[in-house]
Amino acid sequence: MKTTDTPAPRPAESGSGVPVTKVDLALGKPPVEKKTEGKVLNAFSHGILVIWAIMVVLPLLWAVMTSFKDDGSIFGSPWSLPDKLHFDNWSRAWTEANMSDYFLNTVLVVGGSLIGTLVLGSMAAYVLARFDFPGNRFIYYLFIGGMSFPVMLALVPLFYVVNNMGLLNSLHGLILVYIAYSLPFTVFFLTAFFRTLPTSVAEAAFVDGASHSRTFFQIMLPMAKPGLISVGIFNFLGQWNQYMLPTVLNTDPDKHVLTQGLVQLAVSQGYKGDWSGLFAGLVMAMLPVLAAYIVFQRQVVQGLTAGALK
Repeated sequence: MKTTDTPAPRPAESGSGVPVTKVDLALGKPPVEKKTEGKVLNAFSHGILVIWAIMVVLPLLWAVMTSFKDDGSIFGSPWSLPDKLHFDNWSRAWTEANMSDYFLNTVLVVGGSLIGTLVLGSMAAYVLARFDFPGNRFIYYLFIGGMSFPVMLALVPLFYVVNNMGLLNSLHGLILVYIAYSLPFTVFFLTAFFRTLPTSVAEAAFVDGASHSRTFFQIMLPMAKPGLISVGIFNFLGQWNQYMLPTVLNTDPDKHVLTQGLVQLAVSQGYKGDWSGLFAGLVMAMLPVLAAYIVFQRQVVQGLTAGALK
């Protein structure tokens, strides 16, 4: 008798065309599907990030490269590398264009206002986050309202207030205005950060006899270091690039900050054709901001994600 071999049963297929074996069915495993949509979305998002990085990095590199060119090369071959590094552009901008004075004034103003903002903002945020008292939420929402208030609407009354206090055209007057301008965002950011810190550490300090001030400065403030660095970087960027407030409140040429100095350099050097010196001054004002973010970028990310990880 001639026998015929019975063909082996073919594995079943899922709706997506992926074969499903008997073992998978016995174990109750769902059919494996190719996640093509996730791969496409991932590739699309990475492509957008690459394009965005190119759009941000290329102008910065072009400005740095142009600061080492002479004026003829800037207009003759703007996209080519410099034939040699003209360091005299930087020295000319630093000395003849008074960028050294503007840089010093900016460091004094931003340094003083940054310290004052972090100290006052952290103290106010700690009280609002840790203590319940009548008017707590009202004060907190006042700070929130300060973030939504356009500073342009307050320029005229702010000018008269600063002038009546005798602080017009002074660096310390500009420091106080910068502190008031940056406090709403600082208190809003640090209040949410202090709420994520464990209360057991502060309670243990109180049991040991520590006062409120000692608990804050020696225990809670060091624990809030990531948040302080994050909000400090944001305030540093905003105060370093501030132009409107010093233009209205600081009209003394000897006390101009970098943003005012760059505008003055662009106007004066534009008639002389010293574009290389202008780009050198622009890079001088840009480098401290880039350096600060590169040094503290990890702490900035930790401070922004600390509340989400709790």
